[in-house]
Amino acid sequence: MSQDEETSASTGTDGTDDLASIRRAQSVGALPGTGSIRALHSPPPPVWHPILLEHPHHLTDVSSWHGHIPFAFWCVATLRPRVFVELGTHKGDSYAAFCQAIDHLSLDTACFAVDTWRGDDHAGLYDDSVYAALARYHDARYRRFSQLLRTTFDEAAAYFPDQKIDLLHIDGLHTYEAVRHDFETWLPKLSDRAVVLFHDINVRENGFGVWRFWEEVSQRYPHFSFTHSHGLGVLAVGPYVPDSFGTLYEKDAQSSSPAASSTLKHLSERRHLTRAKRTTMSMNLKAASWRIGDYLDD
Repeated sequence: MSQDEETSASTGTDGTDDLASIRRAQSVGALPGTGSIRALHSPPPPVWHPILLEHPHHLTDVSSWHGHIPFAFWCVATLRPRVFVELGTHKGDSYAAFCQAIDHLSLDTACFAVDTWRGDDHAGLYDDSVYAALARYHDARYRRFSQLLRTTFDEAAAYFPDQKIDLLHIDGLHTYEAVRHDFETWLPKLSDRAVVLFHDINVRENGFGVWRFWEEVSQRYPHFSFTHSHGLGVLAVGPYVPDSFGTLYEKDAQSSSPAASSTLKHLSERRHLTRAKRTTMSMNLKAASWRIGDYLDD
């Protein structure tokens, strides 16, 4: 039985489990209330945005980033970056998610994916077919605001002016030395509202050292971390990040419950749902909203 079949087999076909999921999401502030008229008069939780119900369009067999896609959507909607750079793109699951959100929100963001598309000791070595497949997908959808830069991280850094990048995702070679070098090389390029993402902070094997650098660098800046899907560190390098990010960091530091961070973790951890099930959740949510609207009209 495939993973999708296992997921489908463990859930009801009538949407009952989906409605329960929505109610659980409500309990941690993930969704606006659909079961209470009172909830309609309350402001949405600080991490709510309609884009969280979007389905990712580009998912490959490299699934390690899939669990963070809801956060990528929310991150783009909240930060609204002027310049986004990803270091280490491989088959493009994470990069395509950021581009999808930027396109969906019609933002004026310049996006750059930097990679040699040759592989490395951790991702493995691969041929030109990986780059070719991503380029076909990317160019047909995002070429008007995004570029795939086939070069090394150090070479690419020379082409970016200082203090311009609002969002940087570091996901290249995962040794301690490589991650530290990447961060220090690109640090001057970051704006005063910059956020930096580090993937694989929860992997402690096969020479991965991101966790070690994360423990060091997170002592110097406001931060938040996800532990699922290999871990994702969120670092507020700029002093003027949006208030919603500040809420996230503060809640995490204070271990408040329910916290804004719990909302994003809940949504991210549910990214394993099949496309059909996610569609059912969205339809149930809309149907519930219509029923409430009819009730108020009456």
